[in-house]
Amino acid sequence: MKHPDLSTKEGRKAHRHEMRMVAVRPRRWGLWLLTAGFLMVLAPSALNLHSLFGLWPPMLGAICIIMGVPLLAASVVLKRRYLRQRMAGQAMVGRIKG
Repeated sequence: MKHPDLSTKEGRKAHRHEMRMVAVRPRRWGLWLLTAGFLMVLAPSALNLHSLFGLWPPMLGAICIIMGVPLLAASVVLKRRYLRQRMAGQAMVGRIKG
């Protein structure tokens, strides 16, 4: 893996894009579940909705939030692991060349 040159605008853009693309799916699903859960928790008071598919909306919202938080935590762990491996690989290349 070659590191982008951070001294140029294109290199910084490539680095930002690469970091954004790490762990996209768990982060995206986690944010969707948190948003849906928050909206379901607010639904009974905002829309006078007291039953959704025969279930209580705040309970569904809590389940969505409980499922979304571990996904966001997993995306943070995956991103940190990727960055740590990337930096360790670059250090290894430096030792081999030097």
